[in-house]
Amino acid sequence: MLATRVVTAVVLLAVLLGVVWSGSTLLFNVVLTLFFAAAIWERTRLFQLPMPLLAPALWSVALLLVLLRYLDGAVYPLCMLCVAIWAIRLAPALGLGLPPLGTLPNRLVSVVYGIAILGCFAAIAAFYHRSPIYLLSVMAIVWVADIGAYFAGKAFGKRKLAPTISPGKSWEGAIGGWLAVLLLASASVFSGALQDTFAVHLQRSLGWFGMLAVMTLVAAASVVGDLFESMLKRRAGMKDSSNLLPGHGGVLDRIDALVPVLPLAIEIAFRL
Repeated sequence: MLATRVVTAVVLLAVLLGVVWSGSTLLFNVVLTLFFAAAIWERTRLFQLPMPLLAPALWSVALLLVLLRYLDGAVYPLCMLCVAIWAIRLAPALGLGLPPLGTLPNRLVSVVYGIAILGCFAAIAAFYHRSPIYLLSVMAIVWVADIGAYFAGKAFGKRKLAPTISPGKSWEGAIGGWLAVLLLASASVFSGALQDTFAVHLQRSLGWFGMLAVMTLVAAASVVGDLFESMLKRRAGMKDSSNLLPGHGGVLDRIDALVPVLPLAIEIAFRL
């Protein structure tokens, strides 16, 4: 199992870096749309919606319209909508719960979550057009938070963060992930090779306190995204969102924490 996870992770990283640094906007858009279609298909499964193949096609058309025609004009209001969606509906669901499967409220939440996923992928494209390293610097925040939380949770985890949603997560793990993010952000400010990155941009615009405050907010958003998808899987009785990525589950299992983070980062970074 570990070997499968490692091989899949290496392949995914190679694909990501190859596409990002290929210089081909066409290749980037094609790969991005394929991953988006997979994420929407998994969302359809988690919400147990009918016509599981039609939804990815329709949502992919919406993403392509954003990518090819309306990226500059649409990405900011779309990401603002996504931030509001997380603040008003999806994050509170962690405490309030989700509607039963097979109901109209369930379908409405599925549409809301679909918009959140669409905003995440539009944000990926917007960051990519700024620069590949800027995109990776934002995604790295979530990766570091996840890695830090894993190791801190293994070493010190005692107090459950959300026992009814994801029993394996602990407060100690979440704090460890947060501290790892702060350390990464602080270290990047002093690296000459990382001056065109999200953390350095924040530090120059907001100062040290502002940068650390934003990083804290982003780390918290990553935890919310992770827990929300865990809640969807638990409600649907599924271990993973799919088996598309051997050893890792599905696309949503890999990007769940990015879904709330990237639109939030767009709203912060591009308005400074």
